[in-house]
Amino acid sequence: MHRRHFLNHASAALLALLAGCASAQTGYTISLQQLQQALAERFPRSYPLAGLLDLELQAPHLTLLPERDQINARFDLAAFGPLLSRRHMGLFDVDFALRYEPTDRSIRAYRLHVNTLRIDGLRSPASELLQRYGQQLADQSLREVVLHQLRDKDLAPIDRLGLQPESISVTPRGLLVRFGAKPLS
Repeated sequence: MHRRHFLNHASAALLALLAGCASAQTGYTISLQQLQQALAERFPRSYPLAGLLDLELQAPHLTLLPERDQINARFDLAAFGPLLSRRHMGLFDVDFALRYEPTDRSIRAYRLHVNTLRIDGLRSPASELLQRYGQQLADQSLREVVLHQLRDKDLAPIDRLGLQPESISVTPRGLLVRFGAKPLS
């Protein structure tokens, strides 16, 4: 009787462990809404350009690009400063890939590509200056920006199984963080 009881508990524990492994294999999904909310807390942001122009970026609207494993961010922006006679509105459109940073368990933007940097009604000298600083603005505004922070409580079961985040994929439902074995120390 005790042996059967022990085997039932051992079987249940093994099934629970396998279920945990199966869950770890499928990964952890982060929705577009969670990403949007995390970024909204970090904006608006202002960026001075050569002391002649200031750009103020509003929180971006994110679009998942699963076919390219990237995210697109479209920012409404305002341009003002000594080079301009008035405040101008515009658009800043950037695509980027994602990477996992194990030191703080965060998902960050990298490999930024500027699609559009447009200021409505801007004439030549200011427009040329803006185009020169487009990639720099992308690097300042998004490079290494934390899009999501994995919480200890979310990763605790994974840690106990000897796993860690291994890859991040952009899917139609959000980001899928897959797990793999931790390196032996």
